[in-house]
Amino acid sequence: MSAQELKRGVQRVTAIGFVLNAILALVKILAGTLGHSRAVVADGIHSLSDLISDIAVLVGVNIWSAPADDDHPYGHHRFETAVTLFIGLMMILAGVGIAWDAVEAWRNQAVRDTGLIALAAALASIIIKEALFRWTLKEGRRLNSKAVIANAWHHRSDAFSSLPAAIAVIGAMLMPQLIWIDLVGAVIIALFIFHAGLKICLPALNEFLERGADPEVTREIKRLAHSIKGVQDIHRLRTRYHGGLLVDMHLTVNGHLSVRQGHDIAEAVESCLLAEGPDIREVLIHIDPCEASAMETA
Repeated sequence: MSAQELKRGVQRVTAIGFVLNAILALVKILAGTLGHSRAVVADGIHSLSDLISDIAVLVGVNIWSAPADDDHPYGHHRFETAVTLFIGLMMILAGVGIAWDAVEAWRNQAVRDTGLIALAAALASIIIKEALFRWTLKEGRRLNSKAVIANAWHHRSDAFSSLPAAIAVIGAMLMPQLIWIDLVGAVIIALFIFHAGLKICLPALNEFLERGADPEVTREIKRLAHSIKGVQDIHRLRTRYHGGLLVDMHLTVNGHLSVRQGHDIAEAVESCLLAEGPDIREVLIHIDPCEASAMETA
């Protein structure tokens, strides 16, 4: 997929999500206010945080889809990681803010009977946001975009957060003496949002810190490299993520081979890893003759 195709795909998916999020946010905040439900208002605020993440993706895709240049020889993919991290941090802040508002409302006894309009908004949000999550996740995987996938999970967390909002409204309507249940619903929503934000932030933070691939990924890389005829050993294997997995490794081959033969083995390993490896974007291979390897490990 070309950079322009990727850019158009990300923009189309995100723009549709942006319009739906804007409508849902306004409807839930209005319905929650008219229906006196802090849980539904909190759910609407969560949808507003979706708008911010949509804007971040729409702006960011113009940068991370740009080709490599002299200043960024590995490309601009790290900006996508930054946008992903930003989305996660926005969710964490939204969760903390919603929980704080619910606690303050309890302390000030600012709780009122909830209305049916708040319930209708919460139920509509569950259906729409779950459908939006499934479609956005499918498109994010097709485009191989971490930011779009993160945005999809942001939609899913919004769908989940609407569920306790609906339950809280129903509970408050059926049992008016337990009117505080709406505040409990708001706190539960805040915890959902906070947890989802952490799940998005941690992988992006690990990528910024250039953490290597997991052991099972490393084992798969070694298995694939060893499957190529002529590879005697693998050492100094290093990995890091930058818009995909970057792999550096030293291969030991027969020291009596010609330079051309060693080069052909390296190319075969590279082709195998790019075709069958776990989201590998680039492979850098150094060839060592077996005598040099023996001296190195002595």
